[in-house]
Amino acid sequence: MGQVYDTIDEHLESWIARQSVFFVGTAPLDADGHVNVSPKGPIDSLRVTGPATLAYLDVVGSGAETIAHLRENGRIVIMLCAFSGPPRILRLHGRGEVLLAGDERFDELIEQCGFAEPEAPEARRAVVVVDVERIADSCGYGVPLMSYEGRRPHADLWAAKKLRVGGPEALLEYQREKNSRSIDDLPAVDLPVRVPE
Repeated sequence: MGQVYDTIDEHLESWIARQSVFFVGTAPLDADGHVNVSPKGPIDSLRVTGPATLAYLDVVGSGAETIAHLRENGRIVIMLCAFSGPPRILRLHGRGEVLLAGDERFDELIEQCGFAEPEAPEARRAVVVVDVERIADSCGYGVPLMSYEGRRPHADLWAAKKLRVGGPEALLEYQREKNSRSIDDLPAVDLPVRVPE
């Protein structure tokens, strides 16, 4: 059945790259806080960067729970499921670090990883780097068989419209409004307040 691995070897890396989506789970320290699970994709926005490290490109969205939780306590799990082929679930538990756009290492990782890029580069919010502490799979017998039809265009269209209507600062303004705090009021995305000219 399940197995624990010492590293993300070439076989696991190849399997990860063949999946169509991954999920990220985080939680605040407060027992009354909200656990967060987010679907992420496309799969080529996730890269194995070493035998026990991963990085993924995070884009502007309606919330910033993962960023807030990582800033508070660093705990994260990335889960992938085989929706086609032999059944399998892979969980990668570790400690995550958020590198916001503008951070020197953000630019280095964007270049190094060759992530799938959104149509509007301004939609790139962060790169999340995960130092993996536990790598384990399980049977996945309960995961349904599903076929992949392709990427949805909605996020790219939304970002492009935001920029077209609101100008080059539009996505930054959106993040200031929607991404600065988590639903549990933890600090998330820190952006300087724009001073009117």
